[in-house]
Amino acid sequence: EVQLVESGGGSVQTGGSLRLSCAASGFTYGDYAVGWFRQVPGKEREKVSCISELDRSTYYADSVKGRFTASSDRAKNTVYLSMNSLKPEDTAVYYCAADCSGTYRGVGYWGQGIQVTVFS
Repeated sequence: EVQLVESGGGSVQTGGSLRLSCAASGFTYGDYAVGWFRQVPGKEREKVSCISELDRSTYYADSVKGRFTASSDRAKNTVYLSMNSLKPEDTAVYYCAADCSGTYRGVGYWGQGIQVTVFS
């Protein structure tokens, strides 16, 4: 059974930092591209980052480029999202996802979601 378990969310002041973790199980890391989406009420789920082990590339949404960094630890089957210079507009529920290579409609597996709140 595939499981994605997120941790590391919380509340932080504008300009602060958080690091999200996603522990994956039930599949071999590299079988899927694993990454992060986020969603606010009333809006479509937005892809934030996606690591492709196939071509060793990482996608970032324009809104987070230069502030967020995705990384992975294959030995731990864990993907991370380091978020710096956080803004109130980064407030959302963040979801770990596999396969993240397309839009949210193509994702086969989701984590339970974790709240990130950035206050001014």
